[in-house]
Amino acid sequence: MKKTTMATVVVVGLGAVCGAAFLMKGHREPPATRINSETAADATADTIAGPLQTDAQATAKRRLPSARSVAAPARSAGPTSPSQAGVAPSALADPGRVTQLTFNQAIESLVSRQASHAQKEAAWKHLREAGKLDQAIGELEQRTASNPGAAEFPAALGQAYLQKCGMIQDVREQGILAMKADQVFDAALNLDANNWEARFTKAVAMSYWPTQMNRGTEVMQHFVTLVEQQEAQAPQPQFAQTYVWLGKEYEKYGHAAEAREVWQRGAALHPNDQELRARLGTP
Repeated sequence: MKKTTMATVVVVGLGAVCGAAFLMKGHREPPATRINSETAADATADTIAGPLQTDAQATAKRRLPSARSVAAPARSAGPTSPSQAGVAPSALADPGRVTQLTFNQAIESLVSRQASHAQKEAAWKHLREAGKLDQAIGELEQRTASNPGAAEFPAALGQAYLQKCGMIQDVREQGILAMKADQVFDAALNLDANNWEARFTKAVAMSYWPTQMNRGTEVMQHFVTLVEQQEAQAPQPQFAQTYVWLGKEYEKYGHAAEAREVWQRGAALHPNDQELRARLGTP
């Protein structure tokens, strides 16, 4: 059997991270782009399941009470109007009307603390369809450098790298973009540990890393942290995805009971989420 160097495994594996970019293109389930070759087969489930059971699973068990004991999340005033977020209300009142967005409006929405998740998805859709991802990366790189204390800029920049990653075919270039995205997500979380976009997208992307990199425990811990943060604030539709992905990580490493428990917990808080209902076999 031909041996592949770890450097190649890492680059090819990080190229697979670009499947996570489909999550930001409106797909609830990224395509099956995980490494499925002799390079990935070298790492067996036992290699990861041990530390995962003792660290991440134990952490989740310890830090997450049962769904029945979850207190009603605190209600907040919610996001301000789209105009306060730097986006014209007429442009984002309907996320489908993305053609009315200008480049500057899209960028302002992506870095706004008031813009909703749906508004940010509409902004990404506009930038992709307008062929403006490279321009957006340049703009966000400049803003990140000019605002070193603001987490929203590196958080948006990391997503821009993954958006670009999903649009190209060169595996090595994909790997470079994936690494850059992970680094700026870390920078965002160092500035604001509660930045949902940075932590969630980082965790989803890391779930596609090669198993040889042994990051399963860290991925699960990010999702557990997100659950804790989410349940301390008013619920948002995108929060349901955290439970979906945490359960998938449990399932991936053979912990089916724990996966179902997490999905049940999410469904109790987000009863109308179709993917959680599907995971539980609920009509």
